[in-house]
Amino acid sequence: MSAYRVKEEVVGFVEILKSKFTAFVFPATDINEFQLRLDQIRKANPKAKHIVYAYKIGVSSKSTDDREPKGTAGRPLLELLNKKNLSDTAIIVVRYFGGSELGASRLLRTYVASAVIAINKAQLIEI
Repeated sequence: MSAYRVKEEVVGFVEILKSKFTAFVFPATDINEFQLRLDQIRKANPKAKHIVYAYKIGVSSKSTDDREPKGTAGRPLLELLNKKNLSDTAIIVVRYFGGSELGASRLLRTYVASAVIAINKAQLIEI
């Protein structure tokens, strides 16, 4: 089965119960490149409640829930990368809390939905 990466950064957005989820999906060929983009997004969103991510770069992969309930954010994003056969690709989702708890299953679905919207906009390159 072929592997792919996104050609350039794309963005997806979902709002639910006033919580706003913005997904950035972008090519990343090394961890330093990923870390630089993560730092830029953190600086641009200082009031965000959570900034979660997942990446697959070469044979390395990592995800984080950034204080969301365990397994509701980063891991599902990493599973999405695997499902879509994406490598050398990263997903960062910025969440602004809207005041209502979403519950674990809705939270998981919303993080993934924002990333799917972005991936569906992306031009994929076979690697």
